[in-house]
Amino acid sequence: MRTIVFIFLFVALSCHAKAQYYIRGDVKDEKNQPLQNVKIYMPATRSIYYSGITGGFGIPSSHQYDSLIFSAEGYETRSLKIKTSEYQEIVLKMLATSVSLQKQKLLSVTIGNEGHLYPTAYYDNESYTSIVENDFIKAGNNHTTSFAMRIDKASYSNVRRFINQGSKAPTDAVRIDEMLNYFNFNYKEPDGKKVFKIESQLTGCPWNKTHQLLFLNLSGKKLNLDKVPPSNLVFLIDVSGSMDLPNRLPLLKEAFQMLIKNLRQKDTVSIVVYGGTVGVWLPPTSGDQKEKITKAIEGLTASGDTPGEAAIRTAYKIAENNFIKGGNNRIILATDGDFNIGLTSEKELEELIAKEKQTGVYLTCLGVGMGNYKDSKIEVLAKKGNGNFAYLDDIREAEKILVTEFTQTLYSIANDVYLTVSFNPDKVKEYRLIGYDNKRNVLDEKGDELEGGEIGAGAGNTAIFEIIPENTDSAKSVNTYFANVTLHYKLPGDTTGNYVTYICPQNYLAFDSISKSLQFATAVTMFGLKLRASQYFPDDVDWNDIKNIALSSLTPGDYLENEFISLIDKCKTIYYEKKKKRKKQKKDND
Repeated sequence: MRTIVFIFLFVALSCHAKAQYYIRGDVKDEKNQPLQNVKIYMPATRSIYYSGITGGFGIPSSHQYDSLIFSAEGYETRSLKIKTSEYQEIVLKMLATSVSLQKQKLLSVTIGNEGHLYPTAYYDNESYTSIVENDFIKAGNNHTTSFAMRIDKASYSNVRRFINQGSKAPTDAVRIDEMLNYFNFNYKEPDGKKVFKIESQLTGCPWNKTHQLLFLNLSGKKLNLDKVPPSNLVFLIDVSGSMDLPNRLPLLKEAFQMLIKNLRQKDTVSIVVYGGTVGVWLPPTSGDQKEKITKAIEGLTASGDTPGEAAIRTAYKIAENNFIKGGNNRIILATDGDFNIGLTSEKELEELIAKEKQTGVYLTCLGVGMGNYKDSKIEVLAKKGNGNFAYLDDIREAEKILVTEFTQTLYSIANDVYLTVSFNPDKVKEYRLIGYDNKRNVLDEKGDELEGGEIGAGAGNTAIFEIIPENTDSAKSVNTYFANVTLHYKLPGDTTGNYVTYICPQNYLAFDSISKSLQFATAVTMFGLKLRASQYFPDDVDWNDIKNIALSSLTPGDYLENEFISLIDKCKTIYYEKKKKRKKQKKDND
């Protein structure tokens, strides 16, 4: 027994003698932000360590002085000789190429000739990027406002999910531009071979009688499904443990099975899955082998962690290897966004996608789930990956996005699309862009770069400005136009910039006289403003006011519009009960 104890003590003391020092420290970037997953190599022992989520690290050493090499993608590698008894504060500098890739861009921006930048200004276990509502801007002084046009629609179906569950929607989940996109309002096909059609309408503002509304409608050309180019599609499906719920992986399996019905022999489908590990579940397969593809989808099961970074890299590699020149090369990522292995932060994922999109491969993101849904991560991936973003709350929504709006979702007609609007100061005193709100952290960087969006075939976008009119005699005005609009875009696969100019006429009509489609769009806008508890929306406008406008402009038999009315009715109960509870709690406290 004594011999065993002696041996144990000898081994323990020997280990202690070999590792009598412990190197502690943290790794940060130049902005003093912690860097996680930094690779730390110790040449003396040929060992590799990684910094933790707060950038911290702890490494055993047998020497008073030792050497460590710190490396991370996008940052300069640092090799340091250090005193092991001292706390190490390591700063890694970002590579020049990564600075341009990681710089986040605005969704809308206003610039005046006096040189000031006017940014038209991102809960629980679900994450949403905090946003700042656009403010009123004074017209004149050559102020121009630009904003990105996209076909993202995720916000509306996600907000609907909250309301149908009887709960209040998080304010940062309410993105009014996406709610308007959901309905494809006032779509009118462009003439001839034109890519876009622009129209405008000026009318009264229902929530402020002294203000006006300016509608800008952008309609993209449709594609004949029989003549669209061949597709190289990679389904990138999250099969991690968090997806093992009916409204996640089972919903996605049913959704993808509907999608493949539209595929042709000249289309190719590959499936990459990630859950614990990353694997190629289905190698490139012709679109007419529907039984084989369906069988592969039916065999998916959920388990393991979420190595999203490795999965994204794998999917892009397959898409590149099967790239069709002049074709539709696209990854369809389906996930709850809960990445927990590899690169996991929004900034890291943004850098990854910014690099990968240079391949010419598009990215469509389908979000699912609740409770741990990471909207902020999926939104970053879609917007940085030349793609679009939808949220599937049920199978009906999956059918809408992947079948009814098949070409809108999967076929791009233009990239880097944005509008620039300049108002006539003789007509407009101040104006405010509704929606297209910027992320708070991007505004903090004081940048002024605008990031254009992708527009799918047959998509319609409606942008709305709230106008404070100038109280001048319009008859004496030299300039008769209301606003000048320029549409900027690039064709797929082409870096050449194109533009279309449009002059908004002074075509004011009373609100009751404008098209029913625009009246309904106004109801949706008011709905979003009230959900956000917007500082620009009066408290005395109630749910019945919004409902009355929606009912008077309802398209008979339209399921989505009728469903919208039912959401308003549910909000009356949900928000009333919340208010009532707060009053009761206050009374009890008194």
